[in-house]
Amino acid sequence: MEIPNKFSLPKEPYLSTGAIFGIMALIYAPLIIYWYDGWINKSIGIEHEYFSHGVIGLPFAAYIVWQKRQQWLKLPEKFQPIGAVFLGLAGAFYLSGIPDLINLSFPLILAGICLWFKGFKGLKLMRMPLIFVFLATPNEIPYLIQPFALPIQRFIAGTAAFILMQLGVNLRLEEIYLYIGDRIVEVAPHCAGLKMLFTSIYVGLMLLQWTGAIKSRTKTVFFLLAAAFISVTGNIIRNTLLTVFHGTEREAAFEWLHEGWGGDLYSAAMLGLLVLLIWWIENYFSNDYTEADYE
Repeated sequence: MEIPNKFSLPKEPYLSTGAIFGIMALIYAPLIIYWYDGWINKSIGIEHEYFSHGVIGLPFAAYIVWQKRQQWLKLPEKFQPIGAVFLGLAGAFYLSGIPDLINLSFPLILAGICLWFKGFKGLKLMRMPLIFVFLATPNEIPYLIQPFALPIQRFIAGTAAFILMQLGVNLRLEEIYLYIGDRIVEVAPHCAGLKMLFTSIYVGLMLLQWTGAIKSRTKTVFFLLAAAFISVTGNIIRNTLLTVFHGTEREAAFEWLHEGWGGDLYSAAMLGLLVLLIWWIENYFSNDYTEADYE
């Protein structure tokens, strides 16, 4: 008669899964630490600062994964061959020595693991944390789209000039340059508000996920459009203030809002408006608007 071993391991391969994530932690911990050091201390490339929302985005992605752990364990094991392709590409990217490819190998290997163990159902279950990781992964996209930012720069410069003229400020506008007396203010590509726009959309997605409003197409589209409007409007006001400060030789105020903690405070205030906006949307729109469950 065989005596059952009550100390036998469960069928679910917890140890192998834990080992895989342990190895990943060892491999990618230096990379994540490098990202965080660059984002917090602003020592990373200026294009990579566009992804500083990852400071809160990556922990949020991990939190979603933790919430979905039971659903993940209930999914049947199903190997998807494309997962092997993803893992192979991730390994090649990591070993390439090219910074952007090394960065992109991180979300790629996570997607590969989902496909390797659970197939497309696993990928679908973890799509939101994967999206948050991908959108927080530093790459050269901001650098590539900068040449197309000129119309935005012109719009911001023109709008700021219009506002100041209504306030009686004597200035001259030329393309993206504002002249107040003998002082010049340029609405540079990095002042076009793309970073704040990226951050607003990213934080907006986090709020939609957190509140569950992302289940509704109506709420999602309305909120993201409103978030983009708040970001653009806020950037116009900020550039208007910078023009006034620099044109009137208030350099301390200019530096405070441009490079100092005043700029961070201004950005935090705009993100705070997003919290109020999602609260208003949740109260204004009834559940009848929920059109699809994306969970």
